[in-house]
Amino acid sequence: MSKALERRAKLRESLIQAGERRIAAGGLAGLKTRDLARDISVANGAVYNLVEDMDELILRVGSHTLGRLDAALSAAESDGPTSPRETLVRIAVAYCDFAAENLELWRALFEHRMAPGKPVPEWAISEQMNLFRHIYQPLAALFPERTPLELGVMARSLFSAVHGMVLLGLEQKLIAVPIEALRHEIATIVRAMVDGLTPKNG
Repeated sequence: MSKALERRAKLRESLIQAGERRIAAGGLAGLKTRDLARDISVANGAVYNLVEDMDELILRVGSHTLGRLDAALSAAESDGPTSPRETLVRIAVAYCDFAAENLELWRALFEHRMAPGKPVPEWAISEQMNLFRHIYQPLAALFPERTPLELGVMARSLFSAVHGMVLLGLEQKLIAVPIEALRHEIATIVRAMVDGLTPKNG
């Protein structure tokens, strides 16, 4: 790699890190080109020599966030009882904890909207979809008779239920719930959903 390309790569990574810090501190609304340029000591226009636009920057920051979320969920999978049901509980609680500890970065994953008519890049969609394996695999072990399509629907339904609880539970303006109570409620609802889907004998 030439020195010019190496310098650009370092500046690009610095820009993504600066974007991450800005979003963590003030959400997407606090992300301004002039501030980012100042953070990495370049001219305003130079920001767009490093990323195509703000959409790409936000997606790159989101990629970092998803990577850390992936690691947190992977750690939860291996930290405790090995039953698929309890693995799902640990994953759900870990998701709640990650959201609480990285609130603005987590919100940005769902609040960001691409410019009108501009699709989300395939690489970003792939990273998002890859996280569903954490839910899909325990469900496949619990329900081996279900088809991949059915398991996919179940995984998204379970995620939607947990995500909705986390979203409302952490929203200070509405019905904020103490984190320990929220963790308990999430564990309860995941166990109830799994038990409700499990066929009863007799």
